[in-house]
Amino acid sequence: MLAVSLVVAAALLLAGCGGGGGGARLTAPERGNQDINPHDPATLRDGGDLRIPLDNLPTNYNYNTIDGHEGQTHEVLSPLMPRAFKDAPDGGVVLDTDFVTSAELVSPSPQVVRYHINDRAVWSTGRPISWEDFAAQVTANSGANPAYLIADKSGYQDIAKVERGATDKDVVVTFRKTFAEWQGLFYGLYPKETDATPEAFNTGWLSQPQITAGPFKVGTVDQTAKTITMVRNERWWGDRPRLDRVIYTVTDRNALADRLANNEIDLYEIGSSIDLFRRAQTIPGIQVREATPKQFNQITFNGSPGAVLSDLKVRQAIARGINRQEIAQKVIGGIVPKVVPMGNHIYPFGAKDYRDNADVLPYDQAEANRELDGLGWARPAPGGVRAKAGKQLSLRMITPAGNPISDAISKIVLNQLAQLGVQVVIQAVPTGQFFTDFVNTGNFDLAGYQYVSSSASFANSMNVYQEPKGTDLGINFGRVYDPRIGPLYAQGFAELDDAKRADIGNQLDRIIWEEVHDIPLFPGTGAWAVRSTLANFGAKGLGDWDYVHAGFAQ
Repeated sequence: MLAVSLVVAAALLLAGCGGGGGGARLTAPERGNQDINPHDPATLRDGGDLRIPLDNLPTNYNYNTIDGHEGQTHEVLSPLMPRAFKDAPDGGVVLDTDFVTSAELVSPSPQVVRYHINDRAVWSTGRPISWEDFAAQVTANSGANPAYLIADKSGYQDIAKVERGATDKDVVVTFRKTFAEWQGLFYGLYPKETDATPEAFNTGWLSQPQITAGPFKVGTVDQTAKTITMVRNERWWGDRPRLDRVIYTVTDRNALADRLANNEIDLYEIGSSIDLFRRAQTIPGIQVREATPKQFNQITFNGSPGAVLSDLKVRQAIARGINRQEIAQKVIGGIVPKVVPMGNHIYPFGAKDYRDNADVLPYDQAEANRELDGLGWARPAPGGVRAKAGKQLSLRMITPAGNPISDAISKIVLNQLAQLGVQVVIQAVPTGQFFTDFVNTGNFDLAGYQYVSSSASFANSMNVYQEPKGTDLGINFGRVYDPRIGPLYAQGFAELDDAKRADIGNQLDRIIWEEVHDIPLFPGTGAWAVRSTLANFGAKGLGDWDYVHAGFAQ
C-alpha cells in the first residue's frame, strides 16, 4: 500500500512537455500529464541497461515496515513487487491486470471486495500468488499484533476476514466497517512467508529483497559499491521487458550531472536544484522532461510532550513566522518564475480534489511577534533570542548531510525565525540515519523532508496524522494530534461518494493547518534530466513508472 511516503531529496514544481534544452515554463498544474517520450514498445531496442541514481540504499526492503516506508525504497521495489491497483497519470487508479484481473465491490454493507489474481502470477520461488498472501498481508498490517513494526494500518485494520473464493486465485475480503478507498490496499503485496512472523516482517528484508514477483528480480545487492542490479525475471508471465537490467547506484547529488554527461547513469531527478536544471540543458543528448508529481517539501514540527513545540500557540506563532513564498522563491525561483506554494497536506497539487487551505495560517510576522510576546517569550533586545523562565527559545532543525536543497531551506528558515527572536540550530546528520535515528524517533524540533502521496490520498494520509498511542505512531513523527481528526477520518472512510469524501478531506486539511503538524512548502517539480533515447520513462507525474515497456529507441 502506498501510504504517504518519506524521501529526503528536495524538488521543485514544473509542468509541460520536455525537450532538449527546455526552459522553465510553469503556468498551472496539468492533470493526466506524463512526459515519458511514449513509444510503441515493439519498436524499441531489445535489451540494454537502465541506470538510475539513488540517494542511499534502503535500510529495509519491506516497504510496509516503519523503517522501509520511504520513497526511494518504493521505487526500488516497483519492478519487483505485485499490487492490485497502480497509480494512473490523472491521479486516479487503474487495475494492474498483470497481478489482479478483476477487483469488484460486490457489497457496500457489509463491504465485500472480490479479487481474482492473475492465473499465471507466481512468486520468484515458483509458488503461485494466492489468497493466502492477501490474508497474511492483512494479519501483519492490521495493527492487531504490535510486534509487527508496521508503517500504516489504515484499511487493513478495518478488514474482518479474508477468505478463499472458488479457487486459490479468488480472494474475498469482508470489512468490519466501510473503507472507501479500498483500491489503495494491497499496493505493495508481500509473500505470506514475509508476513508469517514479526521477525520475518521486521528484519527479514534488511539486506535485500527476498521473495519477489515482478518483471525483474534481484541480481545482486552490492553494499560496498552501493548498487542494486535487477535482471529480467525468467518466471515473469506478462509482456517481456524491453530492458535487460535495471541498475540503481547511490550517487551524491553533486555528482549527478557529471555522471549523466559521462554516460554512467541515464537520468536524474532535477528536484529543486537550479544547478542540476542548468547542467541538464547543456549536456548533449539529454532532455528535460516535466510533469507535476505527487510530492511536496514540508517542515515537520515536533509537538511531543516536553518538547518546546508541544505548545500549540508556540507552534502557530512559529508557523506564522515562516514565509513559504520566500522559501519557494529563493530555492526555485530561478527555475519557476511564478512559484506556487503548496496549500494542502492531503491531496497532491494538480489532483482534482486539491484545494489551497493555507489561509488558515497565513504568514504574518507582526502577528507572530505579538503571539510570542503574549506567551511570555520575552525578547531582551532587537536581534536577541527570546527566553522564558530562563530558557531560550531555541529550535534544533535536522537536515540530511550533503543535500544542498535541504541545507538552503534550513538556512532560510533560520534567518526568517531569527527575525522573531527564535534561534534555529541546524544539525546536518548522515543521510542513511536521517529517518531511523532522528525523524522516526522524534529526535528533532524541526525536520524538513518530502511527503509523497498516492492515488488513495485520503486513506494514505491518516498514518501521518493519526493519534499517537504509545509506540503506535504510524508515521506521525511529530506526535502532533487534534481530537477532531480521528472522527473525521472515520467519517471519510465510511463515505463511498468521492466528492463528499473530498469535502471531508479538505475539512481535515484545515484542521491540520490549524494544529501545525507540518508546514507544506512547495510541490515537487516532477522535472527530470533524461537521456533522449530513453522511451516510456521519465517524468511520471501523478502516475507510476512502467518498467515493462521502458526501453531505448533504436
